Formats: sequence, structure tokens, C-alpha cells
Amino acid sequence: MNEVLFQKEEMIEKQLKARGIKDPRVLEAMMEVPREEFIPKALVEHAYKDTPLPIDEEQTISQPYVVGLAAEILNIREDDRVLDVGTGSGYAAAVMSKLGKEVYTIERHKTLAEAAKKRFDQLGYDNIHVLHGDGTKGWPEHAPFDAINIAAGAPRIPEFLKKQLAIGGRLIIPGGSEFRTQRLVLATKMNGEFKERDLGSVQFVPLIGAGGWRNRKEKSVSPKKEKKSVIELIEAVAEPFNNPESADLSPLLERIGDARIVLIGEATHGTSEFYQLRELITRELIKKKGFNIVSLEADWPDVAHLDRFVRDTNVSPPDEEPFIKFPTWMWNNGEVLRFVKWLKDYNENKSEPSQKTGIYGLDFYSMFASVKAIIDYLEDINPSLAETARNRYGCLTPYENNPASYGAAAMSDEYKKCEKDVTHMLYKILANRVEAAEKNGARYLDALQNARLVANSEEYYRNMYLGAQSSWNLRDNHMFGTLMSLMNHRGPDSKAVVWAHNSHVGDASATEMGARGEHNIGQLAKEDFEEKAFNIGFGTYHGTVAAAHNWGDKMSVMNVQPSPKESFEHLMHQVKHDNFLLPLHKKGHEQLTEELEKSRLERAIGVIYRPKTEIQSHYFQASLSNQFDEYIWFDETRAINPLPQRKKEEGVPATYPFGL
Repeated sequence: MNEVLFQKEEMIEKQLKARGIKDPRVLEAMMEVPREEFIPKALVEHAYKDTPLPIDEEQTISQPYVVGLAAEILNIREDDRVLDVGTGSGYAAAVMSKLGKEVYTIERHKTLAEAAKKRFDQLGYDNIHVLHGDGTKGWPEHAPFDAINIAAGAPRIPEFLKKQLAIGGRLIIPGGSEFRTQRLVLATKMNGEFKERDLGSVQFVPLIGAGGWRNRKEKSVSPKKEKKSVIELIEAVAEPFNNPESADLSPLLERIGDARIVLIGEATHGTSEFYQLRELITRELIKKKGFNIVSLEADWPDVAHLDRFVRDTNVSPPDEEPFIKFPTWMWNNGEVLRFVKWLKDYNENKSEPSQKTGIYGLDFYSMFASVKAIIDYLEDINPSLAETARNRYGCLTPYENNPASYGAAAMSDEYKKCEKDVTHMLYKILANRVEAAEKNGARYLDALQNARLVANSEEYYRNMYLGAQSSWNLRDNHMFGTLMSLMNHRGPDSKAVVWAHNSHVGDASATEMGARGEHNIGQLAKEDFEEKAFNIGFGTYHGTVAAAHNWGDKMSVMNVQPSPKESFEHLMHQVKHDNFLLPLHKKGHEQLTEELEKSRLERAIGVIYRPKTEIQSHYFQASLSNQFDEYIWFDETRAINPLPQRKKEEGVPATYPFGL
């Protein structure tokens, strides 16, 4: 079997069928259309991956699942005439041409329209007709249409298109009041009335035209005032500093205001400056704004060691040494150690336990260490329940050394009972909540979180084999749920700082993650807390980074490649300041917000770095000012300082994407 055929079949099985697309005609069309012919040559190796890809004119080709979903929802019959608004590369039109009689596709960018027509001619798609024009006005000469596919987001269904839809016709559109985030809506025309059905959140490029959004590039500028370049706009707002220690954080604290959650990111898991400034910001939030929770993208039992140290609690530490699993350097480094020592000193000056700031892990990869923590806890308070837990969790233990293999076994009926068992144990813990909290609130919280961790991570490892989207969402749902449990435990005055990668703390709906149905902690926090959640992203252009070439490899100090010109990093590199804080929503500087709202490439380096495939492996499309409230830039950075390793253990599998 050749490689392309293998990738196609894998796409059909893992991206389409596994997510519920069952129409055999749609699956056959997706199999027949060569997606590699519709993307830039430099990205051909990613043609059948579960992601949208950039094309010319700041547009994207939708991920295969989105195209397949649209085709199935529209229920295109052999004699149907289809209108496709937003041709782009032409991939969606090609798929629909395999299903219907004629496809009429409209593209507002002349270069894309011409390229698509040439591509259709070369590939022999003689039932596709291309028009360069305003797609919101439709193509009235060929109306009515049995199905209309709108591949761009709009505030509402354009009236022109409503009139051109046949009675009984179906129309799908990403609709909503936000410029970059929408809800996918199916509208069916019945006797002139439209019946709508919400199909979930999505992210598409905006639909520009008379019936959509106004082209923000064409906003009028006062003739008395010359329009500034985006570089000049950044320089007018940027707050420069020489090094992390010299940064004036007072203006940032004012912008944070009375937020209850501050999410502080990092563009890599191995850059010293990101850790340093994140630590200094957190210190100020604790001292001046009363933040009492610091939560890390790290395993709960590992960070329990740190919390016991900084708060001097009576919670028994886990038997296993913390941070000995790959990637050890991510939290076992000098930059984190400095903060932990500072937090210990800060807490020692607090007389009441409730006044002390705790530090907690949000993640769940220590599934089996957590099972042990629950059983040990139950042994003390209820030996009978401990034995029940030991029996129920027994179905997981064969996979302690390689939890990813549990996902493969979980596909069989024999292991399906584990989901019921681990969640039942969580309910047992919850049922004892009042009594346990009265006896020892701190220890109870630890056991409760470990029970949640096992239930969620069991589901995570099963879903690793069903597709990246569900695994990613499960993980971030778990981390956000942990954060909410911590805040509830600390009471109404709780305030939390989150330390995690940009891909977790920035609003996912403002990136291509949202387009493929993924969300993250940052998005969930914004939805729940609105202006009371403040997120901060980091970026760098070049320097060194601590990372591994592959999951489980030894850490190396690698050179960070300079960023491509289509990226936010390249844009920031042109600013005259080397290091600066950049407020993205500063009053009086709305033009900068709009400029940085435009989609560009953004870099993400996790614990894995692959410089040879830099763009393909480490860049994604994003809208910076919709993703973050603040952006902190270091033009040149250096690797973190890992601490000596105490002992080694076999690591756990990589997370999606890029090992973040």
C-alpha cells in the first residue's frame, strides 16, 4: 500500500468514522479527492492530518473532518445543485462535486479563484463552476440551489442566500456575533420559513461582503492622519524592559484589575525568561492582590510535595519522588525552585493556614500514583472501602508501566467496566465529603482530586485511540475542573494563577484548535469568568531552548530557529525593542487590537522540538488579540536550568499536539 493511500484510509477511519460520519457516499468522495493537490507543496506531508492548513491570502483549507461533516449534513443528492461560498483552495467544492450534479463556487480573492479554476481543470472536475466575486450575494443566475455551503463565519445568514435556497433546501453557516468564533448552524427552508439547528462551536475565517462582515482592511482612515504600520502601532503601546528583573509590572497589575483567574503561558516548556517573568508576576499577584492558589500544568501528586513544603501541611507526601518522569526538566529546574523557596518564606509570615498560598498540579498523567494515594487514604479512614477500591482499580494495574497501552486494551469489552468502576469510586469519595472535610479538609481535598484524576485519566487513555480532539478536550476539561475544585475549596475569596503552555491558557476559539472542535483552560475560563479571567501569552524569535527530539529522549539544549515572515514572531522581531509587555486591548489603541486580530502563524514548542520540520511541527494559525489579553515578548531567549536528576523512570506517552 502506498503512503498516500494509507494516510487516506487512516483519515477515513480515525477522523471521520470515529467521529460519527457514516454516509458511504461522503466517505467515498473524501477517499477519491486528492487533498494533497489542494494545499501548498511545502505542506503536502500534512495533507491528511487532522488539522486546517494555511493557504494564500491569509485563508485556510478546512480540516478533513469539517469538510466531511458539512457534506454529510447537507445531504447532497445526485441531482442537487450546490452553491459553495468561499472557494479557498477548492477542496470542499471538489468533494461536493462527487456528490451533486453541479457545484457553483464563489471566491472573493481573485488569486484564489483563478488558482482553484486552474486546479479543477487540471484534475478534470468539469461540473464545478468558479466565480470571482462577493459570495454573500450568491450566484442568482443559477439559483435556486438545493444546498448551500458557507465556508466562512458571518453574523447572520445573508438575505441574498436565503432567497437563492430552494424550498426544502439545506444551508450551513458558521454564524455568530464574534468576528472569529461562531456556532455551526444548519438552516432548512420550509415553505419560506427557516428551521435552524445548532451543531456546535467552530472557528472559521470571517465572511467578508455586503451580507457579511465589513472588510477590516478597508476601514476608512482620516485624511488628516496617516495610517500607521502595525510595527509603529506596537511600538506606541509596548512597555520595554531590559531583563525580567527590571520589568515594571505596575501597569500590568492595573490591567489585570480585579480578575480572579490569571493564566500565564509560555511559548515553550524550556525557556528561562518565560519562567522568570511568570514567577515575578505571580509574586506580585500574591503580595498585592491576594492570590492564594498557584496551579501548574503538572501532575497532582508531584506538586503535592511542593505544596506540603510551602505550606507546611500535615498531608503525607506521596512515596514516589516528584518530577522523575519525562520530561523532568519542565518543573524540576532552578527557576521553579527559586519560586518555591520564595513562597515558603512568604507563607511562614502568615499565622493562619487560610492565609497561606498553596501550589497544586492540574494534570493527570500520574494515574497509578493517584490510585495508590486514594487507597492509602481509605486504609486510614475506612479499610473496607480501601479493599473495594483496590479491587476496582485492579483492572488498571497491568498497564502501570505503560499507561498508553491501556487505551488499546480498552477497545475490548473486557475493559469497558473500568469506566464504571473508577467513576463509582469517585462517587463514594463524594458521598463521604461532609464527614471527611470536618476531620481533615486538606487531606480530603487531596484524596478527592486523586479520585477525579483516575476517573478522567482512564477515559483519556481510552480516547487517545479515538482521535486527538477528544483526548485534548478531556485533558483540559480535567485541568479546568481541578482548578474549579481548588477555588471552591479555598472559598469565595479564592484567586488563582495558572502556569501552563500558551496552547492551554490562550483562548482556543481564537486559534485553529477551535476550528477542529478543541477547547482549553483559557477558553473555559473566559466563558465562565468573562472579564474576571485574564490571560497572558509569551513569545520569542530565537535563542536556545531545553527540549527533547522525541518523547522519552534525553533533554538537549537546542537552537530556536528564526521565525518565518508569516508569523507573529517575525512581526514582533521587527519592533525596535528587544523585550516588552504588550497590552492587546488598551483603550485608545483599538487599531492595534484589530491588526493583531488578523490570523497569522504562531509558534508552539512543548517538551519536543523538531527544528527540521519547524513550520509543520510547531506553528498554527491564531488571532493574537482574541487569544490573549497581554503578550510578553523576548526577542532572544535561553534554555532553562534543569536540576540534577535523582532517579529515572520510564516516561508516559506524548500529549497532543507537539507534546504540550
